[in-house]
Amino acid sequence: MTAHYQVHGDVAVITLDNPPMNGLGLSTRQGIVAGLGQAQEDPAVRAVVITGKGKAFSSGADIKEFGTDRAIQDPNLLSVILALEHSSKPVVAAVHSICMGGGLELALGCHYRVVAPGCSVALPEVKLGLIPGAGGTQRLPRVIGVETALNMIATGEPVKSELLASLPGQKLFDKLAASAETLMDEALALARDAAAKQAAGSALPLVRNLPCKHPQGDAYFQFARNMVKGMAKNYPAPVKCVDAVEAATKKKFDEGMAYEREVFTNLMFTPECRALRHLFVAERAASKIPDVPEDTPKREIKKMAVIGAGTMGGGISMNFLNAGIPVVILETKQEALDRGVATIRKNYESQVKKGKLKPEKYEERMALLTTTLDYKDLGDADMVIEAVFEDMGVKEAVFKQLDAVMKPGAILASNTSTLDVDAIASFTSRPQDVIGTHFFSPANVMKLLEVVRGEKTAKDVLATVMALGKKIKKTCVVSGVCDGFIGNRMIEQYGRQGGFLLEEGCTPQQVDRAIEKFGFAMGPFRMGDLAGNDIGWAIRKRRYVEKPDMKYSKTADLLCEMGRFGQKTGAGWYDYVPGKRDAIPNAQVVEMIEKHRAAMGIQPRKISDEEIVQRLVFSLVNEAAHILEEGIASRASDIDMVYLTGYGFPIWRGGPMHYADQVGLFNVCEAMKRFAQNPLDDAKFWQPAPLLQRLVAEGKTFTG
Repeated sequence: MTAHYQVHGDVAVITLDNPPMNGLGLSTRQGIVAGLGQAQEDPAVRAVVITGKGKAFSSGADIKEFGTDRAIQDPNLLSVILALEHSSKPVVAAVHSICMGGGLELALGCHYRVVAPGCSVALPEVKLGLIPGAGGTQRLPRVIGVETALNMIATGEPVKSELLASLPGQKLFDKLAASAETLMDEALALARDAAAKQAAGSALPLVRNLPCKHPQGDAYFQFARNMVKGMAKNYPAPVKCVDAVEAATKKKFDEGMAYEREVFTNLMFTPECRALRHLFVAERAASKIPDVPEDTPKREIKKMAVIGAGTMGGGISMNFLNAGIPVVILETKQEALDRGVATIRKNYESQVKKGKLKPEKYEERMALLTTTLDYKDLGDADMVIEAVFEDMGVKEAVFKQLDAVMKPGAILASNTSTLDVDAIASFTSRPQDVIGTHFFSPANVMKLLEVVRGEKTAKDVLATVMALGKKIKKTCVVSGVCDGFIGNRMIEQYGRQGGFLLEEGCTPQQVDRAIEKFGFAMGPFRMGDLAGNDIGWAIRKRRYVEKPDMKYSKTADLLCEMGRFGQKTGAGWYDYVPGKRDAIPNAQVVEMIEKHRAAMGIQPRKISDEEIVQRLVFSLVNEAAHILEEGIASRASDIDMVYLTGYGFPIWRGGPMHYADQVGLFNVCEAMKRFAQNPLDDAKFWQPAPLLQRLVAEGKTFTG
């Protein structure tokens, strides 16, 4: 069992022991109920304390049981909480570190609660597309008030125990312990005091018996509902949180519990909930590398070096400064260094102005930054990241210099977005120390970090970079070496489809509008303007030589020939006003597309939003299937993480692979076959990837 029973004099202590976060899996639930039963039968035991071993009281559900029968097998969490309430002896929850989800619901089922300072308390189920399902919406409002409880439930955000304990009239915590070290002693003392009160005739207090009302009633809940609807948009769960808390104020407790359970169960089967649960599991899976054990020794990274003080170099540097790691930036000219440092300062000053960063923290971070024009000054760095122009000749010159000056054991990383990391490694005498770290712009904001594993990259180098990525708060996904890695290799096919759609009859704004309505942060043409259309132009010029048989629309080349490179020039597929990001349609661009279409002899046709979305999204899916088959990505969920955190794929749809599974892979393949019949599209590309065909034949999915 993952819950242990011990007797301390006249108090029984049940300790949850299901590392790392004491998830309430079946074995743990069984252990709690067994311990309670043992305590009831022992006449020497007068009270019970429940606590958690290690770094959490309990984080709630055990993710290892997600989607399995064990998650609902008796005793389920509702049964455990009923057993706590029905205990004939006082039960005290000794809460510390983390008390979230089912862990908080468990504590609310106890008669008393004592909490250590610094404990994070939350009901985060809404982040999985759910509401609390074991009484959280019914009990929490009774102990901290309706408005505070609803705010916690509808946002899922954690609140510190000191703040909750300071609320006037709160009944969540009977005592705030002096420290984590004294928590157990104070819980035992509270348990003995409770037993004495019971012996003197006091009834055991139950949260379910507390009143729950809001003075403004219907008016407050309508206001709350309107607010949540405006913020929740594509997510049904936050509004249901309002409904469930309202039920706590209007229904008898057991009726409110039944309503909560009904809502919880219905949400469990919504596509949004499936997507968010998939994301939750996928994010944790991405950090696991099949052939690199978690206990692989890691190299110490105490100092970083960054080559290049431009937009990427500066953004990359900020990640490490934010984490308290000293950084030295190298540039070829002093003016470039000065510009780069000024941009970093400006970014931090903006955060200070908005109240997101304390002035002293800003000064601390800037004090960690040094600059140089000499490669020799990088020699004592533990890791260097190159962020120079995307050209193999330039990369070769940089890595030969780094090979000459970096100390033995230093990690040499390239921020390349498409180039061959194995070729880059070959420019050094230590290919085992070379790795790709593809940051996304703006590098100090975007969560995704593609970690590119070269053929000779050492396992400890990979493990070190993955751990470092976590330290700088990135979502790291491992990619093998290929042109464009995972994300950019797929986005190229997405962009090609965008070009074909223009030739066949669409305008840029029609394509963008359709895919943004689907949920993307921005469509392919707005994205091109943001990234710089000249970057895609350079890649296509390389493709025309390397892959002369690959079909492309010429519209993007014609746009670049007009000098319309995007937001940086104020003109791309759209026009832009200085200081604003609004994309304004341009008549000349539409005219250029129409002339090109006429020159090709194409009669424009009306294209539905459904076709636009399917061609764009399924192009990602088909290319991703090839990537999986080639072993470039380890798992389909890794590809989803790349697109959810780096390319603006709608989170509530779960990523391209999860979305394809929900549509049905048979249906995806049938759509691809239809697209292959289009003479203006690329019939060869639309042949379903062998992996996709195999999954359809076997009745399987990408992600489950």
